[in-house]
Amino acid sequence: MALGKDYATQECSIARALEVVGERWTLLVIRDAFFGVRRYNDFLVHLGIPRAVLAGRLQTLTEQGILDKRRYQQSPPRDEYVLTERGIALWPTLRSLGLWGREHYGEQQPLRLFRHATCGTARELGPYGECPDCGTIVPVADVVMEPGPGLDRDPADPVSRALLRPRRLLQPLEPDPV
Repeated sequence: MALGKDYATQECSIARALEVVGERWTLLVIRDAFFGVRRYNDFLVHLGIPRAVLAGRLQTLTEQGILDKRRYQQSPPRDEYVLTERGIALWPTLRSLGLWGREHYGEQQPLRLFRHATCGTARELGPYGECPDCGTIVPVADVVMEPGPGLDRDPADPVSRALLRPRRLLQPLEPDPV
């Protein structure tokens, strides 16, 4: 029996969510949007995703209200993609999935560390996004992402190089020109 393309017979909120974010590449596009990637070419370069697949994912995420498409240049017309409130609400899911992957799939050294910018804590956020020092659930805009000890310090693409600098999530990424 062939694998279906949707979960129409499933009466489950997880199945409904998978209709939107369950395709291959989709959560990586969303992850990169949290990291500040906004432009089509930057997603393309950083993810190594086929053009048609990226275009489809961006269109779906825009239609579903997870990303907002904004024109940043008129001639030639160019757009960027910014997380909406609906998209930002996916942060706890991505945080948990990342920690689960780190724990169960052999990441010897963390690739990225997430800390509370306001407290300036040296300790990483807890599994639910809580600050280990002040105990608050840290809003996404107050999360600082830093390269961890397991991250390649000499990546080939300009987006990965720009992500070597500590930065707050959601802040627009400006890769250095090649």
